[in-house]
Amino acid sequence: MAKKFKKKLPQTTAASLSAIIKSCRDIMRKDKGLNGDADRLPMLTWIMFLKFLDDMEIMRETESKMKGRKYIRPVKPPYRWRDWATKEDGITGEELISFINNQECVRPDGTRGTGLFHYLRSLEGSSVRGDRRYVIATVFRGTANRMFNGYLLRDVINKINRIHFTSTEEIHTLSHIYESILKEMRDAAGDSGEFYTPRPVVRFMVKAVSPKLGETILDPACGTGGFLVETLEHIKKQCKTVDDHKRLQEETIFGGEAKSLPYLLCQMNLLLHGLDSPNVDSGNSLRHSLKEIGDKDRVDVVLTNPPFGGEEEKGIQGNFPQDKQTAETALLFLQLIMRRLRRPGHLSKKGGRAGVIVPNGTLFGDGVCARIKEELLKEFNLHTIARLPNGVFSPYTPIPTNILFFDRTGPTKEIWFYEHPLPEGRKNYTKTKPIQFEEFAPCLEWWKKREENDRAWKIKVENVLKYDDNGNLVSANLDIKNPSAQDVFEHMPPEKLVEDILEKEEKMIKSMKEIYKMLGK
Repeated sequence: MAKKFKKKLPQTTAASLSAIIKSCRDIMRKDKGLNGDADRLPMLTWIMFLKFLDDMEIMRETESKMKGRKYIRPVKPPYRWRDWATKEDGITGEELISFINNQECVRPDGTRGTGLFHYLRSLEGSSVRGDRRYVIATVFRGTANRMFNGYLLRDVINKINRIHFTSTEEIHTLSHIYESILKEMRDAAGDSGEFYTPRPVVRFMVKAVSPKLGETILDPACGTGGFLVETLEHIKKQCKTVDDHKRLQEETIFGGEAKSLPYLLCQMNLLLHGLDSPNVDSGNSLRHSLKEIGDKDRVDVVLTNPPFGGEEEKGIQGNFPQDKQTAETALLFLQLIMRRLRRPGHLSKKGGRAGVIVPNGTLFGDGVCARIKEELLKEFNLHTIARLPNGVFSPYTPIPTNILFFDRTGPTKEIWFYEHPLPEGRKNYTKTKPIQFEEFAPCLEWWKKREENDRAWKIKVENVLKYDDNGNLVSANLDIKNPSAQDVFEHMPPEKLVEDILEKEEKMIKSMKEIYKMLGK
């Protein structure tokens, strides 16, 4: 019976899919409303998003019909892709722009009514389990059509019509092409303060934390979905039955992303990698009071690179304990992550675990930062800190970064450090010569059987937490130097940096005075 409903589609190769995407981008370059890839790539994404959704709805309608069930469409005619986009000689020019942009317009069926974007933004649905109406409305509230020329837009739509999102092979191929598009988008976003995590670092963290089927995984600052996609691919290999796949689809992957563009890109990224209804919250993950987070909100695994260097408003800061309130986004996210990890005994024997990227300042910070680290060390097991070298986040930031790996198996007793080395002969990573996943092989091998070496060392927690005679916390310095390495300027705390600079300045002045004397002046 199934064959009666399966339409045979022309095969599209990786080369032809790449050609379609390239052709779309070339067409968009002619439109005066778009300035660079920062405009073109989001345009391409929302157009593909609508085509993808309609292809999925056609499949679901067919499945429901075969099972004798009624199917409720999230998007009604004449707003479905098939209603206005599939005919090559269909609505175009000013008429097409009006239909997409305007609140009131003449629709493709000849009737007068609400325009496409206004209709999509007005859809109402539940945010629970990725209701498509909610997802569509959220995506298009933060999306705009920036193309001025309706004829060029029709050309792009006609190109996208050649992609078949009902073909597993095409989706698989397109997901890889989309990854490369996202990389370009990330490169273009460097100027706007967005720090995207290199894929090799993401893969390393997922491999090290090793999420399991049956666990819940969260990235509260998921951006375009890199950690979620890598986790999805990691757990797919563990699925053996239909129930396993259903659990992965509905009860495993969770994210949060407050910015509209990354939210759209994340939705598309997850859809292309096979997650039918992504559970991604479109609100600020820091908006809830920590006191309100209970066992039902906790997860088994957190993998994330929270934003750092940003500042949160007073209203957000008020959601945190009074002695741990700060404007620094990274420190607020660290507290949230600690609170969201599952406690031992509640649906988990050992409790939750996390891999979190933090800037170097988090390691040596005092005050509020020290108090947060004290809680981390006393209530969690911070078992490993992976120290990343210069340029890992090039070109976005030169700030040195670290990965904290911790769990809820008990308080910290000792902390392992692993210093990731630069390739031989290199002073730093760059945009053209980025970090590679294969470089993490020695660390992953060491991870299984830990021994001290020239890259790995451990310290007792007593050497980190320092108190005065009255029992008040003085410092919680995790910026521990590799005992086998020479001085690393980039990893020095601020006071050491100042001392180092002053010392060098004094030496320079002394040398200049000696030269001055030699010249007989």
